[in-house]
Amino acid sequence: MSETKKSEADRLPRAVGLLGGGIIGGGWAARFLLNGVDVRLYGPSLGAAERVQKMLVNARRTYRRLTRVPLPAEGKLTVVKSVEDAVDGVELVQESAPERLELKQQLLAKASQAAGREILICSSTSGFLPSLLQAGMNHPERFLVAHPFNPVYLVPLAELCAGRRTAPEASARAAEIYRSVGMHPVLVRKEIDGFITSRVQEAAWREAMWLVHDDVATAQEVDDAVRYSFGLRRPIMGPLQTYRMAVNEASGRRAMERMGPELKKPWTKLTEVPELADAYLDKLGEQLDAQMEAENLSFSELERKRDDCLVAMLRGLSSEEHGAGSTLARWERRLRDRVPQSSSEPGPLRTPMLEIPSSWLGYNGHVTGRCDLQLCGYAKENVLNHIGIDDEYMATSGRYFSAETHLSHIRELYAGDRVEVITQVLGADDKRLHIFHAVMREGDDGPAATGEQVLVHITAGSGRSGPVCGQVRERVVELARLHAQLPLPDRARPGNGRRSLDQLRY
Repeated sequence: MSETKKSEADRLPRAVGLLGGGIIGGGWAARFLLNGVDVRLYGPSLGAAERVQKMLVNARRTYRRLTRVPLPAEGKLTVVKSVEDAVDGVELVQESAPERLELKQQLLAKASQAAGREILICSSTSGFLPSLLQAGMNHPERFLVAHPFNPVYLVPLAELCAGRRTAPEASARAAEIYRSVGMHPVLVRKEIDGFITSRVQEAAWREAMWLVHDDVATAQEVDDAVRYSFGLRRPIMGPLQTYRMAVNEASGRRAMERMGPELKKPWTKLTEVPELADAYLDKLGEQLDAQMEAENLSFSELERKRDDCLVAMLRGLSSEEHGAGSTLARWERRLRDRVPQSSSEPGPLRTPMLEIPSSWLGYNGHVTGRCDLQLCGYAKENVLNHIGIDDEYMATSGRYFSAETHLSHIRELYAGDRVEVITQVLGADDKRLHIFHAVMREGDDGPAATGEQVLVHITAGSGRSGPVCGQVRERVVELARLHAQLPLPDRARPGNGRRSLDQLRY
């Protein structure tokens, strides 16, 4: 094992003790367990162990979708009956009790009495100052706040805030542990109620409450206004960098100088703002410039990065048809509706010509196989649009699902290549649709990739296969009849593994 890998492995704790088994404590349990760390859980409230198990089931499902990298063997979950048992043999204690100061102080004091002085103790509090929490502890120098966000197993931020008696090395040790389980620790440099994120978030909450109170908008309208706009940008850049991009100013100081008149506008209920004196402008400008330099991107490159990240987010949300992604999904369906198709001609169906974006490239410089699958997915949607599978049909009658997909990668594709997908129906019956796609690069004689799919019709609300119906059935029958007149594609011949619908059991 290399020294780098060994040091990373050493930072992963063997075991952690968790005090509290609610939403936050359960989230911590899931994150540590799925990273291969043993967990000793003290959750005195009724049903704590069952809640943690349910959260763990959901976290497993989420991680399977989050990463394709194999996870380590899960850690062992041990439910204990006392604080002393929870801290026995662990390297980190994480307190996540309800937000009651006396309760937290009692738990932390008891944990500090039972745990060796070298064991790090952290609190998940969302607002209490660490100096208050460490007041009754033994060896308070090893205590700090590590404030997570729900769901803890998925959201990566951990705000680290030290108390007056916390040793400097404690924060560094905590940061290593949280990074080892996939988190992003951020240091809060001074003790302050609410730390960083809760203060920023609460300012937005307060303004949202006023907007509803004053009948400017409904709760739904306020939430939509955020999640369909600047809410999408927040994972990409924070509020200060966002303003700098908005005024298109490369110099951090000049960008902040331009903020002055905006801050004087009475647009919000929260009108108290810091004075933009020279010293503050210098400090803020230097930090913004350092942020740009650390990212190693020019202003125009940062704009492109922002757009690429927004595309990735919108595409991900579109796959779930949620939030701003539902807008993209509806727009794409309308675009497909405008693609002219003629059912009276025997030729195969064609997707509109697409230029391969650079974001589709893999480490080897050409398009990955996953993108060939995505192109075939576009072609499948083109077929479904052609036969009349729309929102109304899916809601009342059913939809087609891909039961089998077989890909063949023949030629490499590169960014800037223009491609279309040609689709031929190979067979159809009441429940199944057998289609063949050829991914064609402009100017090539043969396909760059092919895909063969069997789609099964699922009846709405049943979850089971059922017959296609109405005008959609008529269009399927007609399309299959027309395409039966076409030559069979070479790679769909029986010698290349093609099976008839009679051989497919769905």
